[in-house]
Amino acid sequence: MTSGTGERIATLDIVRGVAVMGILAMNIVAFADVPAAYFNPLAQTVRVSTADLLTYAVNFLLFDGKMRGLFSILFGASLLLLAEKMPLALVRRRLFWLLIFGGVHFFLIWWGDILIGYALVGFVALAFRNASPRALVIAAVVLIAIQVALYAGMVSYALSLQEPVLAGTATPDQLTSWDQLTRDTIMPSTAYRGDAIALYQGSWPALVHHQLTEKPFFPLAGVFAMGWETLGYMLLGMAALKTGLLTGAWNNRRYRRWALVCLAISLPSYLVALRFLFRSEWAGPAVFLWAFAVPAIVRPILVTGYACLIILATRRGGALVDRIAAAGKAAFSNYLGTSIVMTGLFYGWGLSQFATLGRAELVLIVIAAWALMLLWSKPWLERFRYGPLEWAWRSLTNWRLQPLSR
Repeated sequence: MTSGTGERIATLDIVRGVAVMGILAMNIVAFADVPAAYFNPLAQTVRVSTADLLTYAVNFLLFDGKMRGLFSILFGASLLLLAEKMPLALVRRRLFWLLIFGGVHFFLIWWGDILIGYALVGFVALAFRNASPRALVIAAVVLIAIQVALYAGMVSYALSLQEPVLAGTATPDQLTSWDQLTRDTIMPSTAYRGDAIALYQGSWPALVHHQLTEKPFFPLAGVFAMGWETLGYMLLGMAALKTGLLTGAWNNRRYRRWALVCLAISLPSYLVALRFLFRSEWAGPAVFLWAFAVPAIVRPILVTGYACLIILATRRGGALVDRIAAAGKAAFSNYLGTSIVMTGLFYGWGLSQFATLGRAELVLIVIAAWALMLLWSKPWLERFRYGPLEWAWRSLTNWRLQPLSR
C-alpha cells in the first residue's frame, strides 16, 4: 500500500511479508489433513510422534492466530490509506472485488478462505476511518471482548454436552450436537475422517460440488463467529497507522520497550494455555477454553508486540529484508498462490498427499514454500509494477487494464 503522497510505506510491506509467510505455518495442517488436526495434534491421521507434538507447541506459541492478527491489522491500516487517497466508492468497489476473489477461492480452491470475511468486515471498518486512535482502540477492545464472550459461550455449550455424553445419558439430539461440535475442532469419528479423506483425495468437481451444496454459508457463519475479532484488529491497525507504530515513525527505544512489555504480558498466558491443553489431551471444553477463549484475550497484545519486534529487527534493511518486503508487496498473489500450490500437492486433482504426513514433516514443505515466496517476489516486482493478482485486482477496481510492466 502507499501513503497519501504515493510512496510505499516500507514497514507495512515488511510486516505483511512476515504475516503472509507465517500464516502458512498454521494453514499447512488445514491443507494437509482433516480440519480437527489444526486444533488438536492427536486428531492428525498419521501416527503422532514426539516431533509432531513439539511442532504443535512451537506453532501454538509463535504462529497460531498471531499471523492472522498481523494480517488483519495490516488490512485495517491499508484500508485507511486507501480511504485517504481515493474516492470512497472506489475503495468499496475494491472490497467488492475482494469478495468475488474470496468466493472463487472458497468454492473452487480451498475451504479455509479468509478473503470473504475480510471484504465483508472491511465495509464495516470503513465507517471508523475518521475516528481518533483512542476511539479506535476502545472500539477494538469492545469488539474483542464480544469475541471472548462468544468463545466463553462455546466452552459452556461444550461442557453442557460433554457431561451427558461421558455419562452415557445423552439423548440422540445431544449426541448429534456433540458430533457436529467436535468433529472439526476436537476429534472426527472414523466414518467422518474416512469421508473427508475420500473427498479431498477425490476429484476437483466433487470438491466444488461439496462446497456449493454442503458449505454455501460457511463463510458467513465464520464472519459471525470470528468477525468481531477481525474488525477489532482492523481498527487497531488504523490506530497503529495514525500513531506512527506501523509507519516506522517511533524510535528504537520505544519499539523495544513496547515489544518487551507486550511479549512479557502475553507469552506466559500462552504457555499456561499450552500446558493445560497437553494435560487435558485436547478434551472438548479444554480446547475451546485454552485454544480459543484465553488466547483471544491476550493475542492483541502479542500481535502488537510482534509488529514492534519485526519493525525493530528489520530497520537496517538488507537482502533478506528486501525479499520479505517484496513478498509483502505481492501478498495477495502469495496468499492465493499458496492455496493453489498446496491443494495441488495434497488434493486428489494433484499429487494426492492428503492425510499422509505428520506435523513435523509438513514443516519442510512450509520452509520450501517460504523460499519460493522469497525467490519469485523480488525479481517479479523488479520487472513489473504489481504482483499478478494485485494487478488483476487493481484493474478490476478501476475497470480498465492497469500498466503492468516497468
